[in-house]
Amino acid sequence: MTFVQLQYIIAVDTYRHFASAAKHCFVTQPTLSMQIHKAEEELGVKIFDRSKQPVIATELGAELIEQARKIMSEKNILDELVQHRKGMITGELKVAIIPTLAPYLLPLFVQRFTKKYPLVRLVVNELTTALVLTHLRSGRIDMGILATPLQEPGIKEEVLFYEELLAYVSKKNAAYKKSYMLPQDIDPDKLWLLEEGHCFRSQIVNLCELRKAGRESGYFEYEAGSIETLRRMVDTNDGITILPELSTIGMSQKQLGQVRYFKKPAPMREVSIVVHRDFVKKKLIEILKKEIIASIPPKVLANKNKYVIPVL
Repeated sequence: MTFVQLQYIIAVDTYRHFASAAKHCFVTQPTLSMQIHKAEEELGVKIFDRSKQPVIATELGAELIEQARKIMSEKNILDELVQHRKGMITGELKVAIIPTLAPYLLPLFVQRFTKKYPLVRLVVNELTTALVLTHLRSGRIDMGILATPLQEPGIKEEVLFYEELLAYVSKKNAAYKKSYMLPQDIDPDKLWLLEEGHCFRSQIVNLCELRKAGRESGYFEYEAGSIETLRRMVDTNDGITILPELSTIGMSQKQLGQVRYFKKPAPMREVSIVVHRDFVKKKLIEILKKEIIASIPPKVLANKNKYVIPVL
């Protein structure tokens, strides 16, 4: 059995579809199917149940695929070790980042990273936390950048920084007159929230204890898809929303005038790199981590973890 065959088998298990796996491996579907068939003949077993859609592994096939992933993981470590010894920083790094971080964090480091490491192909996708974890476990991505702590089995977390949570207040709202905010100052009936599925939403629910305080109203029921939408809704309507600190970079003086800080200890969200316990590409991930930290504003890097709002 060859490394190529193992790669194709893992791809089919990951994408649950022969055509999608072939596209991912940059080969035709007949080529991929033929190589997997050869591997099955050599082993004398069926790895996949092709009668099911999506394609699933047989019971024995699942055990073989688990071992195949370990073998390819060790091969990737060897490749990375050789490249490192040769002084080469090259390869592909697949990264997923949550939508409430992507617009604010990516511009800080992507251009700098790609210029400094032109031989590294950085592939970035925006995914919710749940999908980041699913893709990590299936091997579709190498690492994620999201809010923690998650305490997920098999997932390792490395903290990057702590980001302060700030209130963004309409000039029509009573809280606009306040110099500093307390969570209890926020009327849940006038709080704009992200839609379900965003971890940032759950943090705000925890911060403001909305499970206890929420009442039926148009404001509380409205759910937006992005932080920028929430901010615009506050600008054009009465209400409040909560913003992550990085989202205030580049704000106009007028917009900054609507930002209110919470009294100390200020609420924070913990932002981390997350990887699967069997992750490879350690060198590339460590390099990216250093570049991200180097791009973060000093004020954010100075934040402490005294009051981290739970994600879930």
